[in-house]
Amino acid sequence: METTLSSKGQIVIPRHIRENHGWKPGVRFSISEEGDVIVLKPAVSGKTTQLEDVIGCAGYDGPKKSLADMKSGIFEEARRQSASWSLC
Repeated sequence: METTLSSKGQIVIPRHIRENHGWKPGVRFSISEEGDVIVLKPAVSGKTTQLEDVIGCAGYDGPKKSLADMKSGIFEEARRQSASWSLC
């Protein structure tokens, strides 16, 4: 699949890709480079939720964890899940 860069620096994302991801007109993206690959991700919109805002909602019943322990666990799980993502 190919697309062309317009004189305004715009490209068209094919309809089936937009529909697969649920992207509607107006969605904002962050763009980054990883070597010779361009990565396009929907930008996070709205207020960012802080861990302190949701402590207690998960029903954790084990030993108490420090905020550092929880953040470490969250980042480790994010790393684990991102390792399985595919760019194609």
